[in-house]
Amino acid sequence: MGKFQNITDKDGELLVKTARKTVHELLKNNLKYYDNEFESKFDFNSGIFVTINKNNSLRGCIGFPLPTKKLSEGLIDAAMSSAINDTRFSPLTIDELDQVVFEVTVLSNPEKIIVNDSKEYFSIIKIGRDGLIVEKSGFSGLLLPQVPKEYGWNVEEFLSFTCEKAGLESNSWKDISTKFSKFEGMIFKEESPNGRVIRESTDDVLNK
Repeated sequence: MGKFQNITDKDGELLVKTARKTVHELLKNNLKYYDNEFESKFDFNSGIFVTINKNNSLRGCIGFPLPTKKLSEGLIDAAMSSAINDTRFSPLTIDELDQVVFEVTVLSNPEKIIVNDSKEYFSIIKIGRDGLIVEKSGFSGLLLPQVPKEYGWNVEEFLSFTCEKAGLESNSWKDISTKFSKFEGMIFKEESPNGRVIRESTDDVLNK
C-alpha cells in the first residue's frame, strides 16, 4: 500500500497544525518553520495543497500538484505561499490568524484520463473523489476534489471550470486533444480557527 493510503487521521491533524505553526512563525518572526521529527515522518514525495479560508471564503490556496517535493517540505512551502504569495489576495497578517481556518489536501499521483469520446468523462470522473488537471497548448490548470462539491457542480461543470482555470475556453474539454489527468485528495481541515482537525469524508458524494 502506498504512502498516500497510509496517512492516518492523526497524521492529518499533524499536517494541519504544522501548516498553522508555519504561518505563525513566518508572520511573527519572519522565519521558516523547521521540525526534524516532522521532516523525518513525512519524508516521501507527494503532491500537497494548503488552503486558508476566512469567514467561509477563500483567503489563500497554493500547492504542488505533482510529487516533486517531500511531503514535509511541500507542506511548509505551500503553507507559506498560501499565506503571503497568493496574488489573488493581500498577504495574510498576524492579526488574522485567529480568524482563519487551515485545510490541507494530500494528493495521490495524477493519472492520465484516456478517452476516445469526451462524453466518456461523465462515467470516469466522480465528484468529490477526483481532482482534475487540464493541459492544452501550453496552458494548464488544476481544481481540487473539494471544489466541485462545495459549488454543487456536476461533471460537465467541473470540466468546464477546470478549463477556465487554465485560461482555456470553457468548452475546451470537448476537444479530444485537450488532456486531463485525475487525482484523489485526502482532505484534513480545522472545524474552526485553531479548532479540532477533521478528515473530510466524500463517501456520500455521488455524480450529479
